[in-house]
Amino acid sequence: MAQRRVTVQSEVGLHARPAALFVESAANAGGEVTVGKGEGQAVSAKSILAVMGLDVRKGDEIVITAEGEGAEQVLDRLAEIADAG
Repeated sequence: MAQRRVTVQSEVGLHARPAALFVESAANAGGEVTVGKGEGQAVSAKSILAVMGLDVRKGDEIVITAEGEGAEQVLDRLAEIADAG
């Protein structure tokens, strides 16, 4: 399992378009991918409702985990989306 902590830099956080891109990228991953806000409960990064329910805003820290082959590449892409400001 690979894990990455990212401070969200997107002006809108993980809402609207960034959330859709985040979920789409996670859904394309072969293994399980989760995201949590700070030290809170992690949710499936493949569910738009779960991701939007985290209410992630600019400046919030998220923890992304990925399992399976290509986990580091998945984390790179998701971190890039969260970091796009």
